[in-house]
Amino acid sequence: MNKFLFAVLATVIISSAAVGQPTTAAANDVLRDAMQVAAKENKNVLIMFTASWCGWCHKMDKSLADTSCKTFFDDNYVIRHIVVDETKDKKHLENPGGGEMKKQYYGDGLGIPFWLVFDKDGKLLADSKLRKEGEGPEKGENTGCPATAEEVEHFISVLKKTSRMTDAQLDIVKKRFRRNE
Repeated sequence: MNKFLFAVLATVIISSAAVGQPTTAAANDVLRDAMQVAAKENKNVLIMFTASWCGWCHKMDKSLADTSCKTFFDDNYVIRHIVVDETKDKKHLENPGGGEMKKQYYGDGLGIPFWLVFDKDGKLLADSKLRKEGEGPEKGENTGCPATAEEVEHFISVLKKTSRMTDAQLDIVKKRFRRNE
């Protein structure tokens, strides 16, 4: 009887622990949900591939959330994160399919943050890769969190193409991101 009671108790405890673990959304679900919100709010989607250990990812988040320009991003984008490249002990934080999605958009082997801008229908509008004129999507260097003059200029050109930010707002964003260097 004691063995039976122990087995039942152990099963209940293990089941409770498993139920209590939050599940991480699949990368495709993150994108799909963001597109639904973007459609309702007439915005585009900014997907940022990130990891808990990534200092430049934290800098980008801090820059996007800076009071000087946060509303510009909130008014134009549904911003979502997809966690990839975590350390062995934090693999549970990763969004399933995140690495595959990053690879699908030619981000495999590039650092993070790696970001993509989609319209509400899921059409890729831009990415974080700085390319030479005429180069295809598989080419280019990842700008990550824009900091250098060249990286920030690329970021501003993406914002001009994918948002309704004014020149004055873009100038504020430019100044904020240049502080990252």
